[in-house]
Formats: sequence, structure tokens, C-alpha cells
Amino acid sequence: MSSRKPFVALAAAETFSISGTRLSTIAVPWLVLSTTGSAALTGVVVFTEMLPYVLAKALGGPLIDRLGPKRVAITCDSASVLAVVLVPVLHALGLLRFGLLVAIVFVMGLLRGPSDAAKSSMVPDIAEIAAVPLERVTGVAGMIERLGSTVGAALAGVLVSWIGPSQALGVNAATFALAALIVQFGIPALRERGASATEPEPSSYGQELREGWQFLRRDAVLVGIVVMVATTNLLDQAWSAVLLPVWIKDGGHGAGLLGMMFAVFAAFSIGGSAVAAMLGERLPRLPVYAVAFLICGLPRFAVYALDVPVAGVVVTLAAGGFASGFINPILGAVIFERIPKPLMGRVSSLNTALCWALIPFGGLVGGLLVTGLGVSWAMLVVGLAYFVTTLAPLVRKSFREFGTPQRSGAPEAADVVPAA
Repeated sequence: MSSRKPFVALAAAETFSISGTRLSTIAVPWLVLSTTGSAALTGVVVFTEMLPYVLAKALGGPLIDRLGPKRVAITCDSASVLAVVLVPVLHALGLLRFGLLVAIVFVMGLLRGPSDAAKSSMVPDIAEIAAVPLERVTGVAGMIERLGSTVGAALAGVLVSWIGPSQALGVNAATFALAALIVQFGIPALRERGASATEPEPSSYGQELREGWQFLRRDAVLVGIVVMVATTNLLDQAWSAVLLPVWIKDGGHGAGLLGMMFAVFAAFSIGGSAVAAMLGERLPRLPVYAVAFLICGLPRFAVYALDVPVAGVVVTLAAGGFASGFINPILGAVIFERIPKPLMGRVSSLNTALCWALIPFGGLVGGLLVTGLGVSWAMLVVGLAYFVTTLAPLVRKSFREFGTPQRSGAPEAADVVPAA
């Protein structure tokens, strides 16, 4: 018998988890800036959290398959409560030193990676339990990600101004605790995927990790997704972290305009995700995916390079945000359908980690381009690079199977297409 309760529980847990994560991404850098005044040290702290996050997500897949995603999510979120709450406690006692903060932030990233990967890998099982199309679940997940990011950022701004950055992290700890409780009591025990009849003998951690990597690299569709998304994530980070703030500052505008532009993009992205959740299973995947990337790509950069008035920029961001809302639901459905359940944790977490791998370098690329070319030319160069990248679904053979649903949950080994 189908049940929607696990679906609702996962959505609620993701909302709290993502909102708390976005809160910490603002509160932690602001804490460093307010206590040290150093932008360089702030960058060190941000990188220190992101690096273990990506690595733990890539390497934690076998643990998710062995222990089950529910157990990993609860354990990591519960441990995150203890790690995060150390910051306001030590700061209140006057014991928080920079080196200690770096260590705590490292642990935060180390725990957050497997937790996020575990919740994500639950999606196919939750869709099956709820008897809901996979595209609808991934659409709701995409909508929650954007909603959580928006709410978390807004909440961070209010709390940091009201009670201070270290105390705001106490709220972050509470969001992790709520997420752990919701997963514990709202989601049924999911089968430990490693206990497969085809694997009578337990394999080593290294063998399981290697098996996930080998499956990923042999699937041409997954390889194409990783290459394309990793590149666009790099370019998106250059835009959000450097290019857009510099353009706004050089134009004599304030931080309010920066926040408004991010809010417009995020708000319309939520709307796009909502539509994708309702109609996703009926939409032609490859054309929608390709067109969505083209709309949210080059135009978003060209309007700045061409000095389009602010009103035109806002309209372009609204259109791009709405289009972007269709991307992750389609990507999620394709990825989850192509991965066998016994390999879900190790392959999906590795896939996501590789897609995130270039994000830490986005700010560096943006800074170098602005320094060498100026912000207008930098916008144009990044926009053209984005455009070339978004043509991949139309020209690469590896995307030919992109639009073919794999309703069995994943292709059999004989159906895996060699990487192009």
C-alpha cells in the first residue's frame, strides 16, 4: 500500500537541513569577518568547509549503501548538532580561536556531505513507497532546495543582525536536530542496499567505492551530466561570488540590489520547480533540459556586458530563474533511474560530488577575469563559455539516451553505453 507520509517527511527534513546549511554559509563567514577583519581568512574558512564536504560526499557512498541512507542521515545530522553548537558556546566563553573555528568548520563540512547524499539517495525509494512519479519527487526536491536556500539566506540576514553570527549558528544546530527527528520518525527503515543476493560475500570499502566509480564512468549519460554540470557550476560560482557583486559595486549600487537580484532568480526558480513537479513526467526531457539551460545561461551574462537597464536585467533574471527550475528535477530523475539500487548511495553521491568539484575555484576564475579584462568583458567571456557548455545536449552522442526513461530503476549492465 502506498503512503505519502515518507514523501512529506523527506520534504520537511530537507527544508530544515537546507535552510540551516544556507544560514551557516552566511553566519560563519560573517563571524570571521567581524572578528578578524580579514577577507583572506574568511576565504580560508569557506574553503575549509567546502573541501571536506565534496570529498566526504564522494567517498561516503559505500557507507550509505552498507548502513542504509536513513541511518547515515540521522547519525550525521545528530553529530552536526554537536559540532555546530560548539561555535556559540565557545564564543560566549571567550574560547573560540581561529584555528579552533577552522577545525569545527572542517567537521561541519565532513558531516554535511554524507548527510546530504544520504537524503538525496532516499528519493527513488520514497517515490516507490508513495507511488509518485520520480519526476514529481525530484521536482519537489528541487523546489525545496531553492525555497530552503531563500528562506535560509533571509533568516541568516535577520538573525545575524539581531543576535549576532555565533548565536545564529545555534539556530542552525536546531535545524539539524529537527531534520534528524523527522527522518527518524517520519521515514520507514529502508533496505540496506548492499545486502544483495548478487553479493553473497561482503566486499571491502575500497572495492565498493571502485565499483561505484566504474559504473559511473561507463555510463555515457552520467559522464555527460557530470562534465556539463561541473562546468556550469564553476561559471555560476564566478558570476555569483565575483562578477555580479563587482558589477553592482562599479555601477554605484548597494548590496540591496545584489540581494534583490538573487531573490528574483531564486523566487522564479521555485516557480519553475513547482511546474516541473506537476508536469515533469509528461515533458520531453532532452528538449526541456536543453532549452532551460540556454535560457538561464548566456542571457544572464549578456545583459550585464551590454549595459542593459536594471529593469531589463531583473526581467532576464526572472526568465532565467524560472527556466532553471526545470533542470534539477529532470537531472535527478535521469540520474536515479540509471543507477541500480544496490549502488545508489555510492554512485549518486560520487556523481553529485564531481558536479560540485569545481565550485571552490569559481571565485578564483571570476577574480582573474575581472582583473585582466574588466567586469563587462569578463561577463561576456563567462557567458559565451556557458553557452558553449549548454550546447552539449544537442551535439554530444552521450546525451542520446537522456530522454529515454529507465522505469526499471536503472539499465542492466549490458545496456550501459560506453563513455564517448
